[in-house]
Amino acid sequence: MTAATTAAPQGTQPALGGNGSAIDPASVALKISDLYVGYYEDLNILQGLNIQVQRAKITTILGANGVGKSTLLKAIYGFLNPNRGVVELEGKNVTGMPTHELIGLGLAYIPQHPGIFRWMSIEENLEMGAYTFRKDKARIKRKIEEIYERFPVLKERRKSLAGKLSGGQQRMVEVGRTLMTDPTVMLVDEPTAGLAKLLSEEVYQMLVGLKDSGITILLVDQEIRHALKIADYVYVLELGRNKYEGPVEEFNSPADIKKAFWA
Repeated sequence: MTAATTAAPQGTQPALGGNGSAIDPASVALKISDLYVGYYEDLNILQGLNIQVQRAKITTILGANGVGKSTLLKAIYGFLNPNRGVVELEGKNVTGMPTHELIGLGLAYIPQHPGIFRWMSIEENLEMGAYTFRKDKARIKRKIEEIYERFPVLKERRKSLAGKLSGGQQRMVEVGRTLMTDPTVMLVDEPTAGLAKLLSEEVYQMLVGLKDSGITILLVDQEIRHALKIADYVYVLELGRNKYEGPVEEFNSPADIKKAFWA
């Protein structure tokens, strides 16, 4: 794994794995360069952060509470305007772009706390994901059928109230609703927070399935060992800055994990 150094030029990405091979720029779907973000203009939580997310891979962001992991996702998705730095989606500068425009470019966000409409049915929740093309009934029907094909259990219970589902199934509804807009890049924040172990396994396998279908995933997670099981590339943050990064194989022992987090 590679330690990020403060000596690197501003705006450059310290993207070398321990095998010495740089991330191929042509494979990058989402790039964060020299990002400074905070909830106040003069108080940055993220301080010069650099991240590259490879296409059709799972890149995971790890670190202690308060290092800025969720703040990063909010900045990418347009909920926070960076004070400095650049966010690029498929080579296009989208820094500070409104969220609805980012959705149109193929970006999606699944927050830590489920945002389903509990008093509505599964199918009604999925239809809400089609709001941007709500007048295209044929497309809505086609997309819902695609979701049901991916998640058969949702089809079986499509008239059930979403609030009556298990935590894992509620996550499934949320992912299904997100997929209605055909995203190519998904930002996922703490997907198993509050879920039992068995349900957590279902959610992680769901994320692997999304990757296998060609979707790029940037995952923020506190469940270190679970995240490492499904990730392809790992970034470890410390106090809003890059600390370590590398292919997941370089975090495959307790000693590696200890070095990354506590060295």
